[in-house]
Amino acid sequence: LNPAPAQKLNKNTLHHIYLITPNESEAELLTGIHVVDNATTESAAKKLYEMGVPNVVITLGSKGAYLYSKEFKKLISSREVIAIDTTAAGDCFNGALAVALSEDISLDKCVDFANTAAAISVTRMGAQSSMPYRKEII
Repeated sequence: LNPAPAQKLNKNTLHHIYLITPNESEAELLTGIHVVDNATTESAAKKLYEMGVPNVVITLGSKGAYLYSKEFKKLISSREVIAIDTTAAGDCFNGALAVALSEDISLDKCVDFANTAAAISVTRMGAQSSMPYRKEII
């Protein structure tokens, strides 16, 4: 679940979600924790996990994404790029994450794949036109 646009979610709903991908402001709205650094990012991710979501990925823009699950508790860095237009970067991340999840690879590798796709997308103008081809991501 990509909880955008940011809004409160029914706490009972969280128990039925496999994975949630809030950005920093969405994570704050959902947890009440102001996400500003590594410690607060981990705290917000842990709180979502404790609220019933077994896999939490907080997207952090150019810093990458923080993955919190039973197996992983780590920041997965994004590749460094010069951002031109961030339109649809979150959509690109979530789409690429869904593709990777369908391929039976580890969750941290899925997040890395999604980070790479989103990093490529911000180097281009527009939304649909910024989405990378798969051959560009690997």
